[in-house]
Amino acid sequence: DVWFVIALPLTLASQFGWSHWAVGSFLALWVIGYGAVQSVTPALTKSPLGGCSLTRWVILLSVIPALIALALWLQWHSEAALIGGLLLFGAVFAVNSSLHSYMIIRYAKSDGVSLDVGFYYMANAMGRLLGTLLSGWLYQAYGLIACLWVSSALLAATVLVSARLSKHQA
Repeated sequence: DVWFVIALPLTLASQFGWSHWAVGSFLALWVIGYGAVQSVTPALTKSPLGGCSLTRWVILLSVIPALIALALWLQWHSEAALIGGLLLFGAVFAVNSSLHSYMIIRYAKSDGVSLDVGFYYMANAMGRLLGTLLSGWLYQAYGLIACLWVSSALLAATVLVSARLSKHQA
């Protein structure tokens, strides 16, 4: 959310000249693709955790915004790097999201599943709100590249949490 909720649409419109309809249509298709990837995650990973720890998926996800930021900073095919990076980010993010949904159920206590799941989604919504606010402020103050670096740093922090969870898998 730190880079694609506010910063990305504004960048597509202001720096690449995309129309309002082009930005909205592209992001709508991105959301549809995101959902499609989520629906096939078990087939993509061949198991609920993909034979690969949750931590590895988060590490992969954290690297993508950094690579996009680097490409933009180097002015290396900026529009293509941004769009390609967003598509890759969306696919990996969808897998992560699907795995996290599985993990919240797996870690939920049998006598309080609804409370645990509700807390997870409440925390998720708060994170999205803060990410959206941070996206707007960072974009205005420092631009898209800063948003991407902060996103990568926040995802790297998530790696630490995921690593701790991986050690305590049920």
